[in-house]
Formats: sequence, C-alpha cells, structure tokens
Amino acid sequence: MFKTRLLSGIVLVILALITIISGNLVLFCTLLGISLIGMQELYRAMGVREDRFNALELAGYGGAVIFYLTLLLGQTKYEMTALLFGLVGIMCVYVFAYPKYRAEQVMAAFFGIVYVAVMLSYIYQTRNLEDGKFIVWLIFICSWGSDTCAYCVGMLIGKHKMAPVLSPKKSVEGGVGGVAGAALIGGVYGAAVHSDIAMYAVIGAVGALISMVGDLAASAIKRNREIKDYGTLIPGHGGILDRFDSVIFTSPFIYFLAAVLL
Repeated sequence: MFKTRLLSGIVLVILALITIISGNLVLFCTLLGISLIGMQELYRAMGVREDRFNALELAGYGGAVIFYLTLLLGQTKYEMTALLFGLVGIMCVYVFAYPKYRAEQVMAAFFGIVYVAVMLSYIYQTRNLEDGKFIVWLIFICSWGSDTCAYCVGMLIGKHKMAPVLSPKKSVEGGVGGVAGAALIGGVYGAAVHSDIAMYAVIGAVGALISMVGDLAASAIKRNREIKDYGTLIPGHGGILDRFDSVIFTSPFIYFLAAVLL
C-alpha cells in the first residue's frame, strides 16, 4: 500500500511539474478535466448522480465549462455571470423535470461548480499573475508540504486531538508542525526564487491553516455520506477530491494573498 501510494505521489508531482510549468492551454485543459472528474466524484457522493448520467449532473458540468471559458477568454469580470448561467441551467432542469429531482440534489449540483471547479480554477488564475510561475507553487507547498510536515510531527509527538470525532488521527501538535513547516518551506522557496522571503513565509503559514480546513471539510462530507474515499482514480490515494481536498481550499486564498502582499 505504501509503495503504491508513493509511486502515485511521484507521478502526481511529475504531472504537476509538466502542466504548471507549461501553463496556458495545457494547464487550462488539465484543470478543467480535473474539475469535471472531481465534480463527478462529489455528485456521486452527494446523490446527484445515481446509476447513470442525468440532466441535472450535465447542467452542473455545463456551468463549470462556461465558467472556465470566461477564464480562457480573459473575461474574468464575467465570472459571476457565468456562475449565474450555471445556476439558471440547473434550476431549469429542476423545474422542467419536476418532481424527478429533490431540492438537496439541486443545491449539491450548484455547490459542485463552486466547491470544485471555481476554487480549483485559481491555480490557473494564480499562474497567470505577474511572477505567477513562481507564486503558483505556494499552493502546493501550503497543501502537500504542510500535510507532510503535519504527518511527521504528529507521528513523533502528537498527543492532543485536533478534531477527535471528525479525524481522530490529526493532532494539534501535527497542525502546528504543518504550519511551521509550510512557513519554513515557503521562506526557503522565496529565497530560492529571489522573492520576498518574509511574505512567502507568511503566505505559507496562512495557506497551511486554510489547507487544514479544506482537508477536514472534505472528510466531513465523506463522513456525512458514509464513504471512505471519493473515488479510486489515484491508486493509494483515492479520487481527485481525496488528493486535492486541501488544494481546493488553498488555491483561492493564495491567489488573493499574493495579489495583496506580493
């Protein structure tokens, strides 16, 4: 299991390097594909998708594609308009297919657009910032870097449970280690790319805190729905949402912190 997880992790890192360094259309298409797969996993978990594709699910995907097209065309000012089109499309399916779908399915369909597609899109938006080719890596430093540091510190000295009911294995000590580790890695990375070391460290620490919330939020949904993993796409890790749960939350915050602080 460990070997499978390690190999999958290496492949993920390589793919991340290729797509993010390439940027532009390569990164755009990759993120759109990841978003749609992640939405499918969420829709399956939330009961939007049952045995096969349905109109409500397709309306959700359509909303995500429209949103991404506004980014590709450089029309970020129309992001909210794209979201409204997605909502209207979902509500049209709800109304004209009534009573086939329940209200909670409709809300989950729209939630999938925002939670998965919109939030992941900030990787692409961060990459397009000035110096974005350097800043974008902070998303993964805060997410995967802090997770690794938290795991190591928690294994060594973890005693006090952070969220005993939701995630019994996570400790307060591990959380502190994750934040400190992300801040340290962020500062070192800032020095390596000749940027503001202090600001990179601050962004690393704040991003790590947000990352933990994203991880726990995804776990809460799984517990509510009584599932172990969102999918099986990534051997040893689960689905897209199992691996990108913290990245989803971290991406928009790194974008806005970078825009303000750097």
